[in-house]
Amino acid sequence: MTQREKREFLIQKLIDEQPRYQDLKIPSNEAEQKTLLRSLMNVRPPCPIGDDFLTVQDAYLREETARKGITDITDLTPVEPGIYLWQGDITTLKCGAIVNAANSGMTGCYVPCHGCIDNAIHTYAGVQLRLTCAEMMEKQGHEEPIGQARFTPAYNLPCDYVLHTVGPIIYGRVTRQDRELLVSCYRSCLELAQKNGIGSVAFCCISTGEFHFPNRQAAKIAVDTVRQYRGDTEVIFNVFKNVDYEIYRAFLERASCIE
Repeated sequence: MTQREKREFLIQKLIDEQPRYQDLKIPSNEAEQKTLLRSLMNVRPPCPIGDDFLTVQDAYLREETARKGITDITDLTPVEPGIYLWQGDITTLKCGAIVNAANSGMTGCYVPCHGCIDNAIHTYAGVQLRLTCAEMMEKQGHEEPIGQARFTPAYNLPCDYVLHTVGPIIYGRVTRQDRELLVSCYRSCLELAQKNGIGSVAFCCISTGEFHFPNRQAAKIAVDTVRQYRGDTEVIFNVFKNVDYEIYRAFLERASCIE
């Protein structure tokens, strides 16, 4: 099957799964097809699906990621021993684990094609990730507390695992508790990685963006916490925006000079 044939197969399967989608028509345009497929995956509740769907989905997603280009941690140059700064799409990183800035429900973002990292990770991992997270949360019996971390397989992502952590949401001024909770996010992810033998972790900019933690304050907390707690774990600071790259570079260069 070509990528187009796989995409149309997946769209049709998701349409057939829900009676309310029966009037949906598959567009002929490639970009519109991709938007529709992602939207249907984003709004789909966590539930099992047939092996035929998963086989095609897995092949499709891995090819899409390969076309975007996969970056291996072994090809990166550290800014200081064991610490890297990389700008790009975290879903294309090949390393031990990537960190997902999750919400307290832990089953991903349900807003179609939303720009948050939670949405991107669940999209390119595949529908298995949402089901795994839902099963984990059902067993837990309550929402995920802020500042802790859980890990799952990465499914179709090039990394091995996803570490899920819920950061603090900022509603006004940043409080001492907000800062402590963000420190806890980074420390919890590192402790979880070390406990499970995960040798490298790529951190996104936790709690910035949708959760409104100021970028510069968040970056300083991230750098300080990683330097204190990373141990032998290799850490990639992953950024997407130019402004975040410059912020992290300044903090890392300053820390290296002090050291």
